[in-house]
Amino acid sequence: MLFCLRTGSPLLSALSRRLQPRRPVLRNQTHVRLSSSSVVGEAVMPNLKRKAAAGGKEPCAKQPKVPKEKEEKSPGWLLRTVVQQREDKKDVGFNKKRQRFITDTEKVRQSSEGVLYWMSRDQRVQDNWALICAQQLAAKEKLPLHVCFCLTVPKSQLSTLRHYSFLLKGLQQVAKECKQLNIQFHLLRGAAGDVLPDFVTDNRIGAVVLDFSPLREPLQWLNDVQKTLPLDIPLIQVDAHNVVPCWVASPKLEYSARTIRGKINGVLSEFLTDFPPVEEHPYTTKKTAKAVDWEKTLASLDVDRTVGETDWAEPGTEAGLAMLESFIDVRLKLFGTHRNDPNAAALSQLSPWIRFGHISAQRVALQVRRSGKNAHESVASFIEELVVRRELTDNFCYYNTKYDSVEGAYEWARKTLKDHAKDKREYLYTREQLEKAQTHDKLWNAAQYQMVIEGKLHGFLRMYWAKKILEWTRSPEEALSIALYLNDRYELDGQDPNGFVGCMWSICGIHDQGWAERPVFGKIRYMNYKGCLRKFDVAQFEKKYCPKKL
Repeated sequence: MLFCLRTGSPLLSALSRRLQPRRPVLRNQTHVRLSSSSVVGEAVMPNLKRKAAAGGKEPCAKQPKVPKEKEEKSPGWLLRTVVQQREDKKDVGFNKKRQRFITDTEKVRQSSEGVLYWMSRDQRVQDNWALICAQQLAAKEKLPLHVCFCLTVPKSQLSTLRHYSFLLKGLQQVAKECKQLNIQFHLLRGAAGDVLPDFVTDNRIGAVVLDFSPLREPLQWLNDVQKTLPLDIPLIQVDAHNVVPCWVASPKLEYSARTIRGKINGVLSEFLTDFPPVEEHPYTTKKTAKAVDWEKTLASLDVDRTVGETDWAEPGTEAGLAMLESFIDVRLKLFGTHRNDPNAAALSQLSPWIRFGHISAQRVALQVRRSGKNAHESVASFIEELVVRRELTDNFCYYNTKYDSVEGAYEWARKTLKDHAKDKREYLYTREQLEKAQTHDKLWNAAQYQMVIEGKLHGFLRMYWAKKILEWTRSPEEALSIALYLNDRYELDGQDPNGFVGCMWSICGIHDQGWAERPVFGKIRYMNYKGCLRKFDVAQFEKKYCPKKL
C-alpha cells in the first residue's frame, strides 16, 4: 500500500475518515529543533473580513460606540496595525550593515535604465530590506525598479507539488502587489546563471540587489551569476531573512546557542527596528513585464504531485499575518508553559511563511514584543527561539559546508557514532518502511502520518521522530540521509537551515553536548517512548493520527 496522497489511496482515505471531524493541526515556526517550528493544536486563522450584517437591514440611527481596544482587536487588527506602523515609520533609515557588495564595483552603471531586485529566499514586498534597498537605490538614481524570480525545478523526489504550489501562489501575490506599486515583476524560467545575466543586458539594468541564503544551491546561483554579470554592474547582497545579518552576528562557526546569544543580543536593539514602506515607485519603465499565467505555470512544472497541497496553510503575506494575529491573541500566553506539548495549541505555526519569506521574522518579533506585555515569560522564550536559535541555524549552514553530513558533526560526536556504528539494533527498518510508517512504535507512526498528510509536525515530536530513525537504521549516515529525505519531501518548511540543523542536532549532536553513553547512540542525547509518556498525553496524539485500520 503506497503511502502517498493520490486520490483513492487507502491510507489517505483511512486518515480522512479519522480526521474528518477535526480541523487540521497547526505547527509553529520557532521551535529550536528540526524546523524552526512545530506545534500541534486546534488554533484557527482569523478571518480578515467582518461578517456581513444579516438581513441587509438599515442600521439604527444611533449605534453603540465600540471601545477602541475592542475595535483594534476585531479580526484583521494586526494587518491594519502593521499598515499604519509602516506609514508612521516612512523616515526609518536603511542600516547599511545589512548589505555587502559581492562585486568590486559599487557605483550604478552609467546610462542604465533600471535597478533589479533578484528575489529568491524572501518572497514578499513589504518588510523586505532587500527590496527597500533596491527601491531607495533606484529612486536615488531616478530609475525604474524591477523584481525578478528565477524559477527552476530540480529533478528530485524533493520537488513536490506541496512546495511549488505554496511558492507560486505566494509569488502571484507578490506580482500583483508590485503592479500596484509601479514595480515590474518578472518570472524567469531557468537557473539564475543562465537567465539573469541576459535579462540584465536586455533591460539595461544598472545594479542588482539580491537577498541572502546560507545554503549551497543559492550560493552556487550567486557564484554563477557573478561569473557572467558585466564587470561594471554592482551586485549587492542584503540579508532580509535574519534580524541580525548573518555576517554581522558572527564571522565564524558558532558552537552553540550559548556562544552566539550574547553576540546577537548585543546588537539586537540596532537591528530590531521598524520597516519603512515600499511605496509606489515614481519612475516608470519603457518595458513592461510579461504577464504570467500562474495556473498554467504550476500545471507545467515537473513535480511530484503525489505529495499534495495542504489545507491548513494559505500562502502569502496576509495569510501569514493572520496566523501571527491568532498566535498573539490565542496561543502566545501558553507558549512559555506548553510549547513542548504536541497536543496543546501553544506555538506560532509560522514556519511555512517564514521559510518561504512570505513574512519577515523581524516583523514577527516586533509585533510579539508589542502585544505580549502580559505574557513576559512566553515572549522571552519565543524571541529566543525565533531570533537566537533560528539565526544559529543560518550560522551553521553558512560556515559549515558539510551542514547535511555526519562529517559536519563535531569531533566528539563523529567519534562516538563511529564507536557504536556496529552496535546491534533491536529493530531495523528501510527507508520505504519508515516512509509508509510501518514500525512497531504507534507514536512514531502517528507522527509520520501527520507529516505526510499535513506537511507539519510538532517540534518536540520531530526530535523524537529523528532520534528513532538513528536507532532503527544500519548507520548514522543512513539515518541522517533518511531523516533529511522525509523532512524535506513532506514538511512544508523543509529544505531550510532549520531542518538541516534539527536533523543534525537529533542524530549528530550539533549544538548539543555529550551525554551518558549507551548502545547505538553513544553520547548523543537519547529520547524514548517512556520519556514522551511523562511529557504529554501520548494516547491522545496516537488516537488522532494513527488509524486502527488502514
